[in-house]
Amino acid sequence: MAQLLILTSAVDNEVLPALGLLSHKSKQIPASPASLITAPSCDLIFVDARYDLASAKSLCKILTTTGISVPLILILTEGGLTAVSADWGVDDVILESAGPAEADARIRLAIGRQALEKSTSKIQASGVVIDEASYSAKVHGRPLDLTFKEFELLRFLATHPARVFTREQLLSEVWGYDYFGGTRTVDVHVRRLRAKLGDLESLIGTVRNVGYRFNVYDDDNERLTPAISS
Repeated sequence: MAQLLILTSAVDNEVLPALGLLSHKSKQIPASPASLITAPSCDLIFVDARYDLASAKSLCKILTTTGISVPLILILTEGGLTAVSADWGVDDVILESAGPAEADARIRLAIGRQALEKSTSKIQASGVVIDEASYSAKVHGRPLDLTFKEFELLRFLATHPARVFTREQLLSEVWGYDYFGGTRTVDVHVRRLRAKLGDLESLIGTVRNVGYRFNVYDDDNERLTPAISS
C-alpha cells in the first residue's frame, strides 16, 4: 500500500476516480508551490493537468528542480497527451478515465523503477548526488552540466573523501598514464568544476603546495564522510 499525494486545483473533487477502488492511501492538496512546503510525506506524487497544462508543467518543473525523491505521474485528459514532452520531467502519465488495474500497475511500476534506480551506486554528500550508473551529478536537485573528465574528477575525489591527491596522482587516476598533458590540466578542470558547483565550490578543497581533496560539510560546517550507497 502506497502513500499518494495529489496536487490539484480541484481539491474537493475526485481527480482520479480509480484510486477510490484501490487500497492505497491518498491525500489531495492545492497545486501550488506554497502547498509543497507543508506537504505530507508520500511514496508518489500525482499532478492534475486536466484543465491547466501550462500551470501543471510549471509545477512539474519546480518539483524536479527542487529534487523530489519520489516518482511524479501526470493526470491528463486524452487531449492533453499531445502537449506532454520529456522536458516536463515526469515519470509517467495516466488518463483520468483509467481503471483501477491500470492505475495500480502504473503506481507499482513507478515506485519499483525508482527503487531499482536507487539500488545503483550513488555518492551523496552535502547536496551533491553523483550517479555512477548514468554518469550524472546533481546539486540540490539541479543537474550539473559536466564534461566526461569533469564528472570523472568529481567522482574520483568524492569516493576518497578528505584524502589529498597531488596533481600528478589525479592525472594518473583520472586521465590515465598515457596522458601527456601537464598538471595545468588538473587546475583548469578543478576551476571549471568549482564554477559549476556554485555555492558548493568549497567541496573541492585546495591543500597548498600539495594538491586537492574532497571536503564534505554538514550544516554546522563540520567535515563529514559522504554516504556511499550501493
